[in-house]
Amino acid sequence: MSLRDALLCSIFALALPIGQVMFKWAAIYNARLEGVFLLRVVQNWPLIGAFAWYGATALFWFYVLTRVPLSQAYIFSLVGSALVPVAAWVLFKEPFSAAMGAGYALILVGFLIVVSQVRA
Repeated sequence: MSLRDALLCSIFALALPIGQVMFKWAAIYNARLEGVFLLRVVQNWPLIGAFAWYGATALFWFYVLTRVPLSQAYIFSLVGSALVPVAAWVLFKEPFSAAMGAGYALILVGFLIVVSQVRA
């Protein structure tokens, strides 16, 4: 994997937790809206932004997969997904336990093992 491809995969990995944070903000915003569910959805600008973000992210993922094998690119998305609990802890003061930290560390170790094999 080239440095450019690793950078593209890393950008995608960071886009994932950003999208999840956007959905959480939309959920918080939703609590302030009134009316039936469908009316709240169309009035929820953070939710519409989150959907747009995910659409753009999906297109970016497609581009990444035109350059990088799925088996190599996907490991980056796992690291991105593992960042979601950290973002929730930092931004929303959600609980973060030692077990979660240990699991996140295992994901990082697995990532390093896989990436070191890809570059070899």
